[in-house]
Amino acid sequence: MSFEKKPVIASNAPAPPPFLSQAILMGDFLFCSGQVGCHPETGALIEGSIGERTKQILSNLRAVLEAGGTSLENVVKCNIYLTSMSDFAAVNEVYAATFTKPMPARTCVCVKELPLGTDVEIECIAGVPKSKL
Repeated sequence: MSFEKKPVIASNAPAPPPFLSQAILMGDFLFCSGQVGCHPETGALIEGSIGERTKQILSNLRAVLEAGGTSLENVVKCNIYLTSMSDFAAVNEVYAATFTKPMPARTCVCVKELPLGTDVEIECIAGVPKSKL
């Protein structure tokens, strides 16, 4: 069995670099690339706290998910990358205020560096309702 891979482009999320897609729709799932806390129009990294960058990331992911016919409510898996585990609680505060139960499955790891020198990146996988396919 083979599935068609369809790229998803959200005009109200930061444009992806030419070597990746914002998301790929395959079967009943949307696989979103990692997002960093960039402003959708300027591409500039959001200044301020890690909480503010996390809010922007989730807003960017929301835009990509909606462009792919789904929403944050249908996210089944998130991967979070931090450059310092001391930011774990601040990211969790924003994350917990964004998602509803049942919470998505999740992995959070600490890495040495992230793109653009940011401190947090989040990627996700979401189910796409049959009516949207």
